[in-house]
Amino acid sequence: MHTLLVIGAGSIGERHARCLLATGRAEVGICETDPERLREVAERYHLGTGWTSLEEALAEAWDAAVVATPAHRHVRQALVLAERGIHLLIEKPLSTSFEGVSELALAIRDRRVKASMAYVYRAHPGAQRFRQLLMAGALGRPVELLVTSGQHFPTYRPAYREIYYARRETGGGAVQDALTHLINLGEWLLGPLTRVAADTARLGLEGVEVEDTVHVLARHGDLLAAYTLNQHQAPNETTVTVNCERGTLRWELHSNRIRKMTRNGPSWEDEHLPPLERDEWFICQENAFLELLEGKRPPLCTLAEGAQTLAATLAILESADRGEWVEIQPFNP
Repeated sequence: MHTLLVIGAGSIGERHARCLLATGRAEVGICETDPERLREVAERYHLGTGWTSLEEALAEAWDAAVVATPAHRHVRQALVLAERGIHLLIEKPLSTSFEGVSELALAIRDRRVKASMAYVYRAHPGAQRFRQLLMAGALGRPVELLVTSGQHFPTYRPAYREIYYARRETGGGAVQDALTHLINLGEWLLGPLTRVAADTARLGLEGVEVEDTVHVLARHGDLLAAYTLNQHQAPNETTVTVNCERGTLRWELHSNRIRKMTRNGPSWEDEHLPPLERDEWFICQENAFLELLEGKRPPLCTLAEGAQTLAATLAILESADRGEWVEIQPFNP
């Protein structure tokens, strides 16, 4: 059994604790600054008393930690853990700036810490199958990526006004909260984003000033891309389409299917996938992280890849603020 400390007992921290326990391969402790929330989560999952400070929690021995606090705290907390040789699963996004990222990368390297970013799409069997088909090359070279996603955010996160989401400085808004997942997915499929032009607005969510809608024109090198996402529409839908030289490949997450059509084909060829509950994605992710600890697999998403997505995310925000195209500089620790 591996011993893991989950830092942060908000919605995502609680999910990590629950899904780590569901693997049957981990003993879990919770660190949370809010004593009432700590008590609630610890009692719900029979985790003992927990700790209200990271310093207190680190008096115990841990194999690894999940950093699930608001994004502006990730790097500082991960650096403390890395310097102690504790392996890391860091929630998205890596941060809200690049402050301390190079120092964290050096600490991970020097202390031989195993680290992975928690971009959960990479653990989804549907995304893995879609990438496998794309990499096989039967449809030729990809030339265009189209990503469309939306949901009614208050249904899934009723407390959005009171949590990190309400402020850009703590990782809030549609770009840092949700679009970052899709940008990371696009970079996993087709390589780093290199150039973006973005527009954002708050169109539906009440009680916050951050954007709930984002449209991005982008380049992955020579490949054209467009990402659109909102957090106010009624249906919960995500569609990823890659147009290739000889046909089109599409993943409909909400329909649990992958579709393929060649340019000369009369109709779609559909591959139906088993439906997954949301926790099942995370259980896949937790198992992959535990296998990383055991030396059985590489990280699903390296720190460098997470930093690249951070660079893209910050460029999107800059572009929306300035109303201009922004070039994305590659991350060099």
